[in-house]
Amino acid sequence: MPPDPAPKPAVDPGSGATAHFRALESLYAAAPINQLFESRLTIVAPGVARIEFDLDERHFHAAGAVHGTSYFKMLDDAAFYAANSLVTDRFLLTTAFNLLFTRPLGSGRVIAEGRWINGKRRVHVADARLIDAQGEEAARGTGTFMRSRIPLSDLPGYRLGGGDG
Repeated sequence: MPPDPAPKPAVDPGSGATAHFRALESLYAAAPINQLFESRLTIVAPGVARIEFDLDERHFHAAGAVHGTSYFKMLDDAAFYAANSLVTDRFLLTTAFNLLFTRPLGSGRVIAEGRWINGKRRVHVADARLIDAQGEEAARGTGTFMRSRIPLSDLPGYRLGGGDG
């Protein structure tokens, strides 16, 4: 199944929501863990995140396919950012995540598509799927994400309007 076409932005590019999306993308890029994964986050609409990953042999387990830690990271990140795109003041925390492996991944480009499912106040639910370079689904997962006490504005990398936060 091919990846869903990238949704068109549902907000005005000059709006506060778009500034929040770009700040979350900056936060993602600044996370030290992402030095280990060649990837790029795009929040294309409220509740929708898309991450493109490049995987290679560094991500393989002993049998020559991508290790499950990479699946988890990609799915968790996509679902997390889909949910946090709807929360403008606090960083969310993953409280649970279930994943289903449907096919092995090898080297190449993988797209993680995350979508918010529900939740408005304290707990949010979002899901994600991985699409391999051949357009096939390789995994899917669902997570719950809780509002933390951590203000987004206090996090290095979260920059509204290109400023310091």
